[in-house]
Amino acid sequence: MHTIKVLAVGFVLLGVFVLLGRALGNGSKAALYFLPVWLAAAAINLWLGVAKAGYSVRDEAPIFLLIFAVPSVLALLVWWKLPVR
Repeated sequence: MHTIKVLAVGFVLLGVFVLLGRALGNGSKAALYFLPVWLAAAAINLWLGVAKAGYSVRDEAPIFLLIFAVPSVLALLVWWKLPVR
């Protein structure tokens, strides 16, 4: 359930980036700016899982990849498909 919530946060954050980017003139480039921010957020989630929840890095690594990859692939699709203004 936690993974689904974190993924939902990623989708909302991507939406915020794209909407702000479109308001400022370039929504497709904003999708690329989302990637390092989301990498940091996914890494923090990994660290919390290891440090606070007691999971090993080996247990958390596949979850980290899933949490980072799914919104990132969507961000790359947005970057590719949105027209540049």
